[in-house]
Amino acid sequence: MSTDEIGIAADAADATAPADVVGQTAAAGPTATLDGRTVAVSPEPGQCLRTWLRDQGSYGVKKGCDGGDCGACTVIVDGEAVHSCVYPAHRASGRDIVTVQGLGSPEHPHPVQESFRRAAGFQCGFCTAGMVCTVASMPEGAEQDLGRTLKGNICRCTGYRSIEDAVHGRVNIDDRAGGVGHATGTPAAMGVVTGTVRYTMDVDETELPGTLLYAAVVRSPHAHARVAHVDATRALGAPGVVTVLTRDDAPRTLFSSAQHELVEDDPDDTRVFDDVVRFVGQRVALVVAESPRLAERAARLVDVEYEVLPANVDPELADHPDTPTLHGDSNVLVELHSEVGDLAAALAASDVVEERTFHTHRVSHTALETHGSIAWRDEDGGYVVRSSTQVPFLVRRTLARVFGLDKEAVRVYAARVGGGFGGKQEMLTEDLALLATQATGRPVRVEFSRKEVLTATTVRHPFRVRVRMGATADGTITGIGVDVRSNTGAYGNHGPGVMFHGVGESIAVYRAAAKKIDADVVYTNTIPSGAFRGYGLSQMIFAIESTVDEVARRLGMDPLDLRRLNLIGAEDPMIAAHEEPDLLIGSYGLDECVTMVQETLARDRDADAAALEPGWRIGEGAAVAMIATVPPRGHHAHAAIRLDEDGDFTLDVGTAEFGNGTSTVHQQIAATVLQTHTRRVRLRQADSALVPHDTGAFGSTGTVVAGRATHAAATALAERLRARAAELLGAPVDECLLVGDRVVHGGASVSLRDLAADAIRTATPLETTGYWGGTPRSVAFNVQGFRVAIDEGTGELRILRSIHAADAGVVVNPEQCRGQIEGGIAQALGAALHEHVRVDERGVVVTDILRQYHVPTFADVPRSEITFARTSDVLGPLGAKSMSESPFNPVAPALAAAIRDATGIRMTATPFTRDRIHAAILDRDATPPRP
Repeated sequence: MSTDEIGIAADAADATAPADVVGQTAAAGPTATLDGRTVAVSPEPGQCLRTWLRDQGSYGVKKGCDGGDCGACTVIVDGEAVHSCVYPAHRASGRDIVTVQGLGSPEHPHPVQESFRRAAGFQCGFCTAGMVCTVASMPEGAEQDLGRTLKGNICRCTGYRSIEDAVHGRVNIDDRAGGVGHATGTPAAMGVVTGTVRYTMDVDETELPGTLLYAAVVRSPHAHARVAHVDATRALGAPGVVTVLTRDDAPRTLFSSAQHELVEDDPDDTRVFDDVVRFVGQRVALVVAESPRLAERAARLVDVEYEVLPANVDPELADHPDTPTLHGDSNVLVELHSEVGDLAAALAASDVVEERTFHTHRVSHTALETHGSIAWRDEDGGYVVRSSTQVPFLVRRTLARVFGLDKEAVRVYAARVGGGFGGKQEMLTEDLALLATQATGRPVRVEFSRKEVLTATTVRHPFRVRVRMGATADGTITGIGVDVRSNTGAYGNHGPGVMFHGVGESIAVYRAAAKKIDADVVYTNTIPSGAFRGYGLSQMIFAIESTVDEVARRLGMDPLDLRRLNLIGAEDPMIAAHEEPDLLIGSYGLDECVTMVQETLARDRDADAAALEPGWRIGEGAAVAMIATVPPRGHHAHAAIRLDEDGDFTLDVGTAEFGNGTSTVHQQIAATVLQTHTRRVRLRQADSALVPHDTGAFGSTGTVVAGRATHAAATALAERLRARAAELLGAPVDECLLVGDRVVHGGASVSLRDLAADAIRTATPLETTGYWGGTPRSVAFNVQGFRVAIDEGTGELRILRSIHAADAGVVVNPEQCRGQIEGGIAQALGAALHEHVRVDERGVVVTDILRQYHVPTFADVPRSEITFARTSDVLGPLGAKSMSESPFNPVAPALAAAIRDATGIRMTATPFTRDRIHAAILDRDATPPRP
C-alpha cells in the first residue's frame, strides 16, 4: 500500500482491519474465540489483553491509561465488560472475547452502536468503543444507575448527556444530512461507534514501507541539571535494540514546541535533546528497538551522568536576585505594563473598592488518545509523519526548519485525533520519530504513556492575579487594575500568548474609564505550561468575574444587574491594554444571554430549597465571558473542492478533527452553498499534501477561519457550475439555479454527472479553491449560571442546576454545538472542583496516574440547560461564530459565586475541593465578620 493510501484511504470512516489479520485457522495450543473467530493465544510473558488484541488487528481496543482507569480499552469477556489493559492476556485462553468490532460492522451495526450514532453519543470518539462494550454487556436494569454502571468509562469531550441519551435510545441527529442549521451527524459516526475508524496508532505494520521500530524516551530525574555524559553501552547490548540517540545525534537548532503562525510568538528555547535539563521528565535520549517492551527495558539501561544545579519551583521567587536563571540572564520571559485613564484617581473617587488576590492551578488536558507519532520514508525519499496533532502544517514547517529539510520533502498528516484541548498544539513527539527514522531508515513509532502525558508534556498555566476594582454606589465600575504572574514552567511555549490573551477579553468586556495591567510570565523548574482551552482567559475570568460579583454583593445589587450596567454594548470599543483595530463585534447577543440565565435561575428556587436536608445551604451564581473568534496577527486556511465523475463532491481542508466537530461543519457549509446534502460531500482533511496551508485547529478557528475558506471554495464552484450549465443550456447564468444534483433553467436542466463528463471531455476540471486569512475578527459570548447546595458540616457541594447561554451566531449544527458547550462545562467543572496536577517541592509531578487525577466521570457531571442567543455574525461563514473553547471560561467564577451566595465565603483559589470548602467554613465560623 502506498503512503498516500495510508494517509487518506485507510483513515476513511469505513476503514477496517484486514479480515485475515488473525489468521484463518488457529495453531495448535491454547485458543480463544475473538469476535466469532478461533484464534491462537500465545502472548508474550506479562502482556496485557489490550496489547495482545491490538496485535491481532483489533484496533477498536484503545490505549488510554495503562491502569484500568479510563475504560477506553473495555472489551467483553464471557459476557462481562473488562478493562483489557489490566487483564492478563494469557487468561484469554478458552474465553469468548468480543471487541467493539465484533459487536457489529458499519454495514450491520449492533443496536447499541446504532443508538450511539443516532444520539451523537461521542465527540472525538476515542472513548466510544469502550463505552459501547460496557453498555452492550450491562445487566438488565443497570441503565437506571448509569453513574455506577459507567464509573469505569471516562469521556473527556461530551459531558455525558449524549451518552445517557444513547443508552436510553434518544435520537439527537437528523439523518436527512442537511446543511447549516440541521443536527446532521458526523461523517465518521459509523466508523467511530463500530471501532473501525482509524486513529493515530491504528496502522498495521504491513501497511508501512519497512518493519516498524518502537522508541522509548529516557527522561531526567532532576529539576535542573547539566547533562555531563550519556553512556548507552548497556542499552545497546540489550536484546532488540537498534540504536540509542542522544544530543550528539540530534540537530542543535533552537525552536519552540509551541506552534503558531508567527514563529516569533514563542521563544526559541528548546532543543531536541539539550545539554541542560530544566524539569523532571525532560527528554535526554531515545532508545529505538524492535518492540515497545524491548525499548522500554533498554531505556532503563541508559546511564546518564548529571551535574545537578540549583532549582526553583516557586514563581514568586523567579525574579529574586538569588534565584538561578533557566534561560539567559532573567527568568522573566515577557511582561506587559499599560494604563488607560488614571486608575489611582478612579479608585479614589469610588464608593466601593474591592481588592483580592486569586490563584489558579495546573490542569492536564487529559485527551484520551496520548501524544504519539509514526514516521517513515516514502517512495520518493521524503519523510512522512502521521501524528496526533492539531497543527499538521505548522509541525511540518518546524520539522523542516529544525532538521534542515526542504518543506516539500516533509509530509505531516493527522488521522482522527482522540482529543486535543490545546495540548496537541505542540511538537512533542514528531521530532523524535523523524530523528529515529533518519537514523535507522525504518518506520518508527513514538507513543507516550499516560504517565508521560501527565508528567512530561504540558499543563494549563498557573496564574496569580491581584485585582483592584472600584465602583460608585449606583453600580458603575470606575476602574479595573490587575497584577498578574503566569508560571510558564521550564520552557516558554505559549507563555507570551497565554498572558496577552488572558488580560485581553476578560477586561475588555467591561466599560470602565480606567484600566491598568501589570503582567509578566516567568520560568520555573517545573513541567512546562502550554496552550489549554481558553488560552489564559479561564484564569483571568475567574479573578475578574469573582471581583465583579463581590463588588455587587457589597453594594447590595444582583450581580447580573450590575453586569448589565457595565458590560460593553454592540457599539462600544473593546479596550484592555489597548483597542485592537481588527477585533469587531460581528453580532451581539450578550444581553440576551444574561437575560436567559437570569430568568432560568429564577425558576424552581423554592422547590429546590424544599428538597434539601437540614444543614444544607443553597446559593446561586453567574459569570460572563467573551472571547475573540480568531487569534490575532493572522490565522490562515485553504480549502479546495471539486465535482467528481459521479456527480458528488470532494472537499479538501487542512483543519484536523479531534472532537471539535469541524468535519461536519465543513460538509454542512459546502452542502448549503451547493444546495445538496452532506452525504454528497466527501471530506479529506488534516494532511499537508492536500492544500497549500492551514494554520491549525486551535483558537476556536475550525468554523470561522477554515469554514470561511470552505465557503469561499464552494461558492466559487457553485458559480462555475452555473456558468458552464448556462453555456450548455444556452441560458443566462443569473437565471440558472443549482438544485440538488442538477442545474435548472425553467423546464430544462443539466445534471451534475453530465457537467462532470463535460469537464473530462473538455479537460477543464470543475475544481475551485478558497482562502481566509483570519481577519477581521469577531467575538463570541457565554454566560454560565449555577444553583448549588453545600453541606456546611462536611463541605460537600451539589450542583442543583447548571444553565448556560451562548452567542454562537448562526448555529451550524445545534446538537454538535450543544455538545461542545456541555463538554466545556464538564471539563471546567473538573478543573474547578477536583482536577489538580500536583508538583512537589522537588519539581516532581506526583499526580502521575489517572486515579490520582480526578477526571469527571458520569456521576460527577450535572445536566446543563443550554440556550442560544438569536444572532447572525457578519464576519463568520453563513453567520456562524466559534463555540469550542469559550464555554469553559465562565464556569469556575460562576461556581465560586454560588458558593459565596450559599456560605458567605469567597473562594479565591482553585480547585474548590470538599476539604477546602469545609476548611473555609471552619475559618469563617472562627473569624469575626468583615465590616
